[in-house]
Amino acid sequence: MKNNTETKKDLHNYIIAAFTFISIAATLYLDSDSTLELQNRIGMFAWTCLLVALYWESPLVRTQVLVAVAFATVGEHFASVYMQGYIYRFHNVPAYVPPGHGFVYLTAVAFARSKFFDQHFNKVKIFVFTAGIAWSIWGFTGASQRDALGAMLFAIFIFSVYSGRSPKVYLGAFFVTTWLELIGVSYGTWRWVASEPIFQLSQGNPPSGVAAWYCLVDAVALGIAPKILNVFNQIKISWQRKWE
Repeated sequence: MKNNTETKKDLHNYIIAAFTFISIAATLYLDSDSTLELQNRIGMFAWTCLLVALYWESPLVRTQVLVAVAFATVGEHFASVYMQGYIYRFHNVPAYVPPGHGFVYLTAVAFARSKFFDQHFNKVKIFVFTAGIAWSIWGFTGASQRDALGAMLFAIFIFSVYSGRSPKVYLGAFFVTTWLELIGVSYGTWRWVASEPIFQLSQGNPPSGVAAWYCLVDAVALGIAPKILNVFNQIKISWQRKWE
């Protein structure tokens, strides 16, 4: 019975990942030639799917995902709309992007707790490092849009994997962020400008180390989510005592 339960839980992780990867491809394809109205409809559908997915998660994971969504959405408006580091087709943050960040983070968590990552952690790490370093070298030396920022971000990513609290989550984020970035820019759903706006470092389209941003998102989610849960639990206890 225990093995069956563990198998079902592990299958759940792969279902989340499969749904996210397929949804990313479908959403970005639809948005490559969409209207704002269609973007908004996709956004409503994405929020519905995310809330359904979170129904099966623990309160801690739900809170982590929602914190990640809030933090990433603020980051999107700062980095894209305000700083113009990368630009969406309508110079906005599409309605599906916030729940999309939720799925990206949830998928990274699903990868991290999967049996495959648990059994093959070192092999996964070597693969990600090899692929990321090769991408960074190519981006810095051979790409038409040079990528100094990507190389720097991937160095931060490697440091985070070795020193951060959630190395498996970071490795999982590499797969899903690489997938969405390559598809997004290939469809023209967004584009990264040639130089990032703060230090004027060259950046690829997309940067090779973009997964490093999810190390920061995860750190914020892990740090804030337990505190939010604690506040809600205290409120719940207070209400229960009030009505006893």
